[in-house]
Amino acid sequence: MEITLELIKRLREETGVGIMDCKTALAKAGGDLEKAKQILRTEGKEFLAHGGREAKEGRIEAYVHHSGKVGVLIEVNTNTDFAANSQDFREFIKNLAMQIAAAKPRWVSPGDVPEEVLEEERKILRHQAEKEGKPPHIVEKIVEGRLNKFFEENCLLKQPYVRDPSGKTKVEDLLADLGAKLGETVVIRRFVRFEVGEG
Repeated sequence: MEITLELIKRLREETGVGIMDCKTALAKAGGDLEKAKQILRTEGKEFLAHGGREAKEGRIEAYVHHSGKVGVLIEVNTNTDFAANSQDFREFIKNLAMQIAAAKPRWVSPGDVPEEVLEEERKILRHQAEKEGKPPHIVEKIVEGRLNKFFEENCLLKQPYVRDPSGKTKVEDLLADLGAKLGETVVIRRFVRFEVGEG
């Protein structure tokens, strides 16, 4: 069975688990939604969905750096207004806005990267690996590894959290922790980053 984007989105909405994890689980489950859920659970992924309700509440946070040269607007959603107004949620969204100001992500998750951008990146990485004289069977592995680095630099969820000096905590880890703490789905819906003189 073909793993469609619709199927991946549905699993993500029902579980709150990251897009890439949903895609992998669906591939292992041969496109079976219930099997994919079991796979995610056996892998220890926290299900954040709360009674199957969609995350339609939330907050918008604005952050302007003290220099006045960088500003961020971000929308993060959850299931209830109660959770959206909690101290934990407000602190999380404020820290996320600062993360975006500092780390300059371009997209929320790898699933948001346009296909043509990915193809172009793959082409460049393949060319680099070939130029380094790597054997053909190794080239694709190198491309995938370096593509993960590209996601880390450009996708908010995959970025190392700037306030963790060890670099081990990723933004998606914070998101999962918050969802588990609140017992609700927490979704980073969208953001926009402004920098004076850019764009």
